[in-house]
Amino acid sequence: MSDTDSSHKDTLTPFRSHGLLSLWAVLFVVWMVANSTMAVVVVLLGAAITLPIAWILASSGHTWNRIRWTPDGLLHLSLYGGTFLVELVKANITMMRHVYARRIDIKPGIVKVRTRLKSPIGRLALANTIALTPGSLVMELRGDTLFIHLLDIDGIDADAMADAIVRPFERHLEHVFG
Repeated sequence: MSDTDSSHKDTLTPFRSHGLLSLWAVLFVVWMVANSTMAVVVVLLGAAITLPIAWILASSGHTWNRIRWTPDGLLHLSLYGGTFLVELVKANITMMRHVYARRIDIKPGIVKVRTRLKSPIGRLALANTIALTPGSLVMELRGDTLFIHLLDIDGIDADAMADAIVRPFERHLEHVFG
């Protein structure tokens, strides 16, 4: 095989991988949900916009090949979505208590948490999930360690609080991303 054949094969690799299809499916679903219509023009435009974006992103690395599109992976992806919704409601209720309290008495702090997730995309998903829940923010992701800023760590064990934030998501993300 010549160098030209090899580079041509590398260029086409994203088209043969599950990574391109996975990423395109995710982007296309987000497009359809954001537009909330099944009009033919919107569907075709969504396909025309999301496919090149997926190809560019999939050809830049092998990250999207790590998603496990198995029945177990899909089950845990659904469970992750449910867990996220429950944790989001709980975090919003906690924030409302702080906002509507007569006296705002909080003690913000930063906790360090190690994650069991091995893949970079799994760690990124975990960090973004934590950032979406009010009262917490991932300040840094270094290897398998997350530095999380919490709104109130007064009177609680910081490690236990960090575990309570990370572990419910991590359990499901492990099955999806590894």
